[in-house]
Amino acid sequence: MSVKELSKKYKEYVIELRREFHQHPEPSWNEERTSKRIKEELDKMDIPYVSIAKTGVLATIKGKTPEKTIALRADIDALQVNEENDVAYKSQNPGIMHACGHDGHAAMLLGAAKILNEMKEQMNGVVKLFFQPAEEAARGAQKMIEEGAMEGVDEVFGIHLWSDLKSGVISVEEGPRMASADMFTIHVKGKGGHGSLPHQGVDAVVVASAIVMNLQSVVSREISPLESAVVSVGQIQSGTRFNVIAGEATLEGTTRCFNNDIRDEFPNILERVAKSTAQAYRAEATLEYVAGTSATINERNSSIRAAKSVEKILGKEGVSLMEKVTGGEDFAEYLKLAPGLIAFVGVRNEEKGADFPHHHPRFNIDEDALESGSALYAQYAIDFLNEK
Repeated sequence: MSVKELSKKYKEYVIELRREFHQHPEPSWNEERTSKRIKEELDKMDIPYVSIAKTGVLATIKGKTPEKTIALRADIDALQVNEENDVAYKSQNPGIMHACGHDGHAAMLLGAAKILNEMKEQMNGVVKLFFQPAEEAARGAQKMIEEGAMEGVDEVFGIHLWSDLKSGVISVEEGPRMASADMFTIHVKGKGGHGSLPHQGVDAVVVASAIVMNLQSVVSREISPLESAVVSVGQIQSGTRFNVIAGEATLEGTTRCFNNDIRDEFPNILERVAKSTAQAYRAEATLEYVAGTSATINERNSSIRAAKSVEKILGKEGVSLMEKVTGGEDFAEYLKLAPGLIAFVGVRNEEKGADFPHHHPRFNIDEDALESGSALYAQYAIDFLNEK
């Protein structure tokens, strides 16, 4: 049987698994039940695996020769979101929800495992299956790498179900697809005082406000207008009472871009702006910059190969173009070590109520797309391994 035929055969299996994972979501680094169920399914298929990265699973399917190795990745963690969907498989864990599609990712990769296991005699190489924890914390991929998951890997491939793309099409474009995603904290130290006598203090609220405004010029005046970038301050904490001059303030925010050279410069730029602004107001500022994940950039040859794989499953009309997005993905960490790409599988279907954005309490998917996702995982792996 072909990949397409096998994916149809296992469609209901994948849907049932997705619904089970959806009912029992677990946040980053706490995916114990999810990990256990993945292992149980792999045991049924007689596919060997090891535990990795605390709650992750790394399985291996060996073809008829060990010529090349490809890694297929699915993330398995959920979000701190309280589900508002009225469905039979609604989350049973209050405050936790699969609001980004990772339940589908894990289910599709298990579906692909069934397909590849049946077709392993047609594979000239090895397939590694990464069931990765903690993508939402932007730490899972790095932990997988640190524990050796990428050793010997020649190509890496991932899928993200995408609610802004209609069901029935897939995007596999080359180049930047998702942005880098880093976090920063700026601590401002002024001098407290009475609200009626501001000249006796150094107002941290004013200083923090000035820093926020000056940061707005970073993208507009320091970065080429041909580049996309974001500097956002999402939180300010300062002050204790209406008539007290605040002596300290804390700002927290994020940076996003598609150019890793710009990403490398962000810490220096933010520190300069924060410190110089604070100094102008007789205050002090320090920066804490936490690297999240790099920009996700699809490799050209991988993209060309993937488009052909999609055509085998959905025909030429199944290949879609999609604008890059400023959300982050720690799949980018794997792409630092091997060529590959992340594919966006459309799951939007207004008639089925699958038209809410990612991370929304009513996020849901058109489950018909899971069949295509499982097929693409398997088809791309076989196409890469058998390519001369």
